Amino acid sequence: MTTSAPITPLKPTHQRVAQHLVDGHNAQEIATRTGLTPNTVRQYVRDIRVSVHCPPRCKPQVLAHLLLGAEQVAPPIPERPTPELKAEQLQLLRAVAEYSTPGDIALAAKIAPADLRSALDELLDEAGAADATQLVVLAHAWHLLGTRSTSTAESGAAK
Repeated sequence: MTTSAPITPLKPTHQRVAQHLVDGHNAQEIATRTGLTPNTVRQYVRDIRVSVHCPPRCKPQVLAHLLLGAEQVAPPIPERPTPELKAEQLQLLRAVAEYSTPGDIALAAKIAPADLRSALDELLDEAGAADATQLVVLAHAWHLLGTRSTSTAESGAAK
């Protein structure tokens, strides 16, 4: 199923919180950095998810992908060159950006679920990323992930 619902532009305060999310910060860290209460940050994150049609249970990397793909926040300027990734690594990268559960990621990447962890660790190492969210953010900065596809929000819905 696809969705054609338009993305709601973020208010400036929501955009600042979204940028912190893309930078890999959790609600408590965002609260500390912005002076907002943790409850306010959590409400803003819920508002941000609604704005980009991201289900409540999707992983942070999926939310980052939606925010960056919808151009609600800017990707960082990459500090290192784009890595040379194999076709199967690019497929895994897209799956990590669009899906939240390991089973769905493995299925979309066309790899055995038992091989997912090692393949993801290899991809993280190749990209120089600490975690999946940073991987997705770097991939956007390197233009390896394009703009938001119409099915991306749906792909994270059940995850």
